[in-house]
Amino acid sequence: MTTFGEYIQQNEERDGVRFSWNVWPSSRLEATRMVVPLACLFTPLRERPDLPPLQYEPVLCSRATCRAVLNPLCQVDYRAKLWACNFCYQRNPFPPTYAGISEMNMPAELVPQFSTIDYVVQRGIQMPLIFLYVVDTCLEEDDLQALKESLQMSLSLLPPTALIGLITFGRMVQVHELGCEGIAKSYVFRGTKDLTAKQLQEMLGLTKPPASAQQQRPGQQGQQLPPFNRFLQPVQKVDMNLTDLLGELQRDPWPVPQGKRPLRSTGVALSIAVGLLEGTFPNTGARIMLFTGGPPTQGPGMVVGEELKVPIRSWHDIEKDNAKFVKKATKHYEALASRTAANGHIVDIYACALDQTGLLEMKCCANLTGGYIVMGDSFNTSLFKQTFQRVFGKDNQDQFKMAFASTIEAKTSRELKISGAIGPCISLNAKGPSVSENEIGVGGTSQWKVCGLDPNTTLALYFEVVNQHNAPIPQGGRGAVQFVTQYQHSGGQRRIRVTTIARNWVDAQTQIQHIAASFDQEAAAVLLARLAMFRADTEEGPDVLRWLDRQLIRLCQKFGDYHKDDPTSFRFSETFSLYPQFMFHLRRSPFLQVFNNSPDESSYYRHNFMRQDLTQSLIMIQPILYSYSFSGPPEPVLLDSSSILADRILLMDTFFQILIYHGETVAQWCKSGYQELPEYDNFRQLLQAPVDDAQEILQTRFPMPRYIVTEHNGSQARFLLSKVNPSQTHNNMYAWGQRQGGGTAGESGAPILTDDVSLQVFMDHLKKLAVSSAT
Repeated sequence: MTTFGEYIQQNEERDGVRFSWNVWPSSRLEATRMVVPLACLFTPLRERPDLPPLQYEPVLCSRATCRAVLNPLCQVDYRAKLWACNFCYQRNPFPPTYAGISEMNMPAELVPQFSTIDYVVQRGIQMPLIFLYVVDTCLEEDDLQALKESLQMSLSLLPPTALIGLITFGRMVQVHELGCEGIAKSYVFRGTKDLTAKQLQEMLGLTKPPASAQQQRPGQQGQQLPPFNRFLQPVQKVDMNLTDLLGELQRDPWPVPQGKRPLRSTGVALSIAVGLLEGTFPNTGARIMLFTGGPPTQGPGMVVGEELKVPIRSWHDIEKDNAKFVKKATKHYEALASRTAANGHIVDIYACALDQTGLLEMKCCANLTGGYIVMGDSFNTSLFKQTFQRVFGKDNQDQFKMAFASTIEAKTSRELKISGAIGPCISLNAKGPSVSENEIGVGGTSQWKVCGLDPNTTLALYFEVVNQHNAPIPQGGRGAVQFVTQYQHSGGQRRIRVTTIARNWVDAQTQIQHIAASFDQEAAAVLLARLAMFRADTEEGPDVLRWLDRQLIRLCQKFGDYHKDDPTSFRFSETFSLYPQFMFHLRRSPFLQVFNNSPDESSYYRHNFMRQDLTQSLIMIQPILYSYSFSGPPEPVLLDSSSILADRILLMDTFFQILIYHGETVAQWCKSGYQELPEYDNFRQLLQAPVDDAQEILQTRFPMPRYIVTEHNGSQARFLLSKVNPSQTHNNMYAWGQRQGGGTAGESGAPILTDDVSLQVFMDHLKKLAVSSAT
């Protein structure tokens, strides 16, 4: 018999799904008492090398309101060649191609271990991929040079048939014509005036081609596109010209007076990029890649004026309503984001500058289209160069690990309804019998559009049990959910991935311990964190924290074991024991605490959390800490100030940073140069071990983390000190004395100067509130 832990892991590997509860309460009333909602994390394109796609199309239920896909949970009558849909119980005949099926000769989609299966859609034409670079030329010379080299390098990574376009912007916006020989030609637009898609298409001569050109277009797989598209050309045709054009790009020629910012028309440049693709390639896989090195300072979407003495908005300004451009700029970018998403295109933002670049206002462009946001100090850093290169990473079939223009549909059995989704998606407003009235996140629909997907993109989906308390579900009944993901594969063809999962219903009044044992505390922590961040975008920070605290106290009251008004008697079973500490670290995290972070940084952190899978999300909530010492192999240690010891080296992974910290004694040995002496070879190896482990993480993580090496009392040690649980502070360090276990006096860990509460204090308060008869 597998344990719940193994069962959860198998399901995640096979289907890319993690549920908060793996046994479901069978009535609405009981489900609301569970505190943590019934929800799941779903990674639609989780890599499955053992899953070759089927070269035919899925068989659908014939009922118009259902249209579920044939799956292993359906009942099949092999003699009559009929199958009963497990969602609406409709009996359907098999199509003629299935005439030879029997219990010994089952099609793949009925085999139980293929609860996730891929289909290739044979009809329709294969479309080329499209990449449109939108490049800021108001950069410093060396920054612009580094960016140009990265862009030239990327051309060699694109498939020869992919279409490419280039827009550059500073005070003016230039759309470069790539089809012309021997002379560089571009259309120049004022950066202060926005254009509608129709105006832009007339100016660029992109009005619909003559009928003859339209007829010859299908089937030619983008090799010979009609001449009406001089701005998007196949890489193989313009490779040399574009390489030269990028090499010759100059800084924006408009002089920038002393004490002023350069005039940057980011808002108009993006608008032109959206309009260009909207008119020529709607609903085709396309990426608009924006490279910017500073805030938009003129025209629609401007975030700050050109006077340098007026700083860009801070959280304080936004709270006091002193940020005069925020609302208008956000509105501009939100309108662009909705247009882009409606066309199935993706916007990526690469923002590299030491000051803010307006990510707070622009984030919706990437958040709603499934694009990436990458934030760095300069285009001349390995952080940007390697992250950008990883965008074009390939799988073992030599195809890009990216999917385009996808839609995700959820179908549920009768007792369940869909409340909504949280992640890089927009609603397709598909109403239906399985849509709940109670909306959570992007709700009121059973279908979402996710323009850009990669193997890590993860959506959080929230459900509602609608079965009434007095209508029992028969013993052994199962609830089912089916996800149908349709997308354009990077190879050009359309694919459909179908994932069907089921869980048992139980009566919560008689079998509460069974439900409690099925709790997945890791998934629950991430699902609640997404909810909290979704609320944080529209609500005050303290309100969100209070809501999180109330949820945690209610969960403790429901599933803790205690005597009324006796905090010392409180016990949590193993399935819940880590959950409070996840919440403790989440409350302190940059996702919910904006103090010390700029609005751009907060937007960047939240953007990444909202799209990553469970493993990466947990690292963001509660960073991982490893300790290296002479006494044995490296070991994971508590994220606690007591782990900071003089003779240890620590490696901390926060997802956004990889930090190596040398304890006081180790730092002194380094300064004395012991690692250079042959007799201290073991010390040299000890110093090298965390560096090797850090490199391993740096090579696979996307976006690439910041790499920090620091030491006791070093200025960057603050990154470590701000993350660990402050169990020893200047307020209590003298009471601590020696470490338990008879360690020497120097081994008590590092006291931290903070007034934050420690996990111990947090837990004591939590127990007191949970057992109190007053709450």
